[in-house]
Amino acid sequence: MIVFDLQCGPNGHRFEGWFGSSQDYESQLARGLVSCPSCGSPDVAKAVMAPNVGRKGNQLAAPVPAKPVESAPVANVPLPPEAVAMLQAVAAMQAEAIKSSTWVGDKFADDARAMHYGEKDPGAIHGRATPDEARELLEEGIAVAPLLIPVVPPEEAN
Repeated sequence: MIVFDLQCGPNGHRFEGWFGSSQDYESQLARGLVSCPSCGSPDVAKAVMAPNVGRKGNQLAAPVPAKPVESAPVANVPLPPEAVAMLQAVAAMQAEAIKSSTWVGDKFADDARAMHYGEKDPGAIHGRATPDEARELLEEGIAVAPLLIPVVPPEEAN
């Protein structure tokens, strides 16, 4: 992966873009898949970046000895009430959105693609997709997003 600092032309918004390679960036830019997340402008270019130059081998800091496992802190404290309330609100919003969505299971990528290309009536769907399938959908310009709270498929619910 490579990260570029990008900037939109009209408003000068700066943001990061992560790409598989420089060629991947150029390809996505040429296909109109790169746009400013602040204003949506497709007029995007690489911004000036400071290079990440490593130190010479004789200038590296001495390694810090690792703590023994016995002294490592254990994360067994409850979440703050604000975090619990936030997670409950997110779960409630997602549950409400799923009520008007159709579970398509492992056919998610195929159904999303068919809707995007007009081969199937558009509608709200949710299902399963592999990371590669999700990446391919995004590269084709098909907007998808992961669900924040795991969903139990209808056939697996008791």
